[in-house]
Amino acid sequence: MAGARDRRRVPGLGLAAAWTTPGARATLRGVAYDEDVAERLRDLLEGQKGVSEKRMFGGLAFLVNGYMAVTASGHGGLLLRCDPGRSGELCALPKVERAVMRGRAMDGWLRVGAEAILTDEQLEEWVAIGVTYARSLPPRP
Repeated sequence: MAGARDRRRVPGLGLAAAWTTPGARATLRGVAYDEDVAERLRDLLEGQKGVSEKRMFGGLAFLVNGYMAVTASGHGGLLLRCDPGRSGELCALPKVERAVMRGRAMDGWLRVGAEAILTDEQLEEWVAIGVTYARSLPPRP
């Protein structure tokens, strides 16, 4: 479908996303995320119980049982949820840092740079961390 324009509408939001080639950045009201990363995430999470998608945190989030696990970030790469106790260990890896929210670095929330998810194996490892943590949380009411 290279070269073809694909526009998707979300009820109540009008034009939600437009892109022309694989890997292009999708745009939602001025917030862009890498559609290629989103598709790779969809492929990994397809068929898993309790998984849903939602636009949030400046990107396209994938939730497990209502909890955010991983997001194709509007900043590039991933926004990842993890066990807060593992934040230091995971941040010691290249291209990984604590996410900063409202001026504060947050344990349990990581920014994983695009350079850290170049291969499917790398992406799969990060997704497993986010999904495992989200599945460990108590059921939502």
